Amino acid sequence: MATSKALNILQLKKMKREGSPISMITAYDYPSARLAEEAGIDIILVGDSVGNVLSNYNSTLPVTMDDMVYHTRSVVRGAEHTFIVADMPFMTYHGSSEEALTNVRRLMQEGHAHAVKLEGGMEICDTVKRIVQSGVPLLGHIGLTPQSVHQIGGYFIQGKNSQAAERLLNDARALEQAGAFAIVLELVTEEVAKSITREISIPVIGIGAGRYCDGQVLVYHDMLQYSAPYREKKFVKTYSDSDIGALIRNSIGQYVEDVKNRSFPGEEHVFKADENVVEGLYGNAKVKAGTL
Repeated sequence: MATSKALNILQLKKMKREGSPISMITAYDYPSARLAEEAGIDIILVGDSVGNVLSNYNSTLPVTMDDMVYHTRSVVRGAEHTFIVADMPFMTYHGSSEEALTNVRRLMQEGHAHAVKLEGGMEICDTVKRIVQSGVPLLGHIGLTPQSVHQIGGYFIQGKNSQAAERLLNDARALEQAGAFAIVLELVTEEVAKSITREISIPVIGIGAGRYCDGQVLVYHDMLQYSAPYREKKFVKTYSDSDIGALIRNSIGQYVEDVKNRSFPGEEHVFKADENVVEGLYGNAKVKAGTL
């Protein structure tokens, strides 16, 4: 079960030093966050992956700041004792520093997040510095950066050659120097992820980045096969005993069948009135409700 108090960035950095793995999962609503906290998760990420998972967008780009504020607020209510990080949506931190800080303020004050996450490396470090200097914990994100999917050309493994590896390491170092408290590495070769994890002093949390990161993050709906249809991913391990999507679909199908054949509601699901109420409704004939 969850502890009575959320972790903070000092404790997360201590976990890296001590070699204690960090667990992170995404969540987008109250019940998911509540269950994750009860299971003892270290960090919940309110990801802009909400666009893919809940709205079936083909990328994260359509997700807005209003979307993120709403979902973050819902998650925080469900997991009051867990460290909550919220994604900054596409193009909400690439303009002026003032614009970026305004959007950060919304996630912190309206969404009640504990920290924000930004995608990008050296090119966003000036913005990272300004956000951190304003007192906001910031989680970096490099490797595959879904908000740049059109520029990258697709969802491809990162760090497959020496030039790409060097660029990722430089990005990680720059984010550390800019004040990020940790970094997410997405779809990065295991060898490069291992090197980055060893080279920097802040936690490295992997998703599809192999076994040697300081922690791991998965999308809630991926690990539970909670989607329709579910698309398998090499880097995901599913932890449910059954296909949650199929279970939900079959349960709703049974409900539809019960309604159609009038087996629901049954005797055990209805409420009975006093005899005098029945007489008042139907007269002395005492016609029973449900027989009309």
